[in-house]
Amino acid sequence: MGRGKIEIKRIENTTNRQVTFCKRRNGLLKKAYELSVLCDAEVALIVFSTRGRLYEYANNSVKATIERYKKASVDSSNTGSVSEANAQFYQQEASKLRNHIRNMQNTNRTMLGESLGSLSPKELKGLETKLEKGISKIRSKKNELLFSEIEYMQKREIDLHNDNQYLRAKIAEHERAQQQMNLMPGGSNYEVLPSQPFDSRNFFQVNALQPNHHYSRQDQMALQLV
Repeated sequence: MGRGKIEIKRIENTTNRQVTFCKRRNGLLKKAYELSVLCDAEVALIVFSTRGRLYEYANNSVKATIERYKKASVDSSNTGSVSEANAQFYQQEASKLRNHIRNMQNTNRTMLGESLGSLSPKELKGLETKLEKGISKIRSKKNELLFSEIEYMQKREIDLHNDNQYLRAKIAEHERAQQQMNLMPGGSNYEVLPSQPFDSRNFFQVNALQPNHHYSRQDQMALQLV
């Protein structure tokens, strides 16, 4: 069952009225605390019971909040003066910003070596010190970038050298494999002589396979007997 709506009117029963007061007072104090913490608001709460007991809450001070309230009430009663005060405040802020911009422009000109005639020796010395510090920082940053670039180029050179060595090793391995294939039997060391006659079975004679090497006569006779 949901909570039903309660008619907002004075509770006649004294006991019920006291119980309701305690519950609602605690809830109101809790809400005031949550509002002050969550929203960073200045809150002051004052409650008097029917018996005259005082209950209060303030995240700053009740008296300070009341004084602030009085001041705000007086200021709000004179809206014209508030508008004039706001306009004057913004004019002062704009004037400060213009002066700041003018000073920054003058500083930039002096840093570029312009408009130095109006500077005193002490100001010129300070300008020289600033320039030396700036140049030192620029050189340090430049050297840092150069060192980083040199390290990158060295690493790149090492990688290219390793890749070159790897390719050379692969080429040498391929050449060795090719040489081994050429030295195997049936390779390029033997050749078939087509001018040799066939025997009665249409087979090449034994001496039809002539090696590139020069064997002795006894070796050739042995091959023919086989």
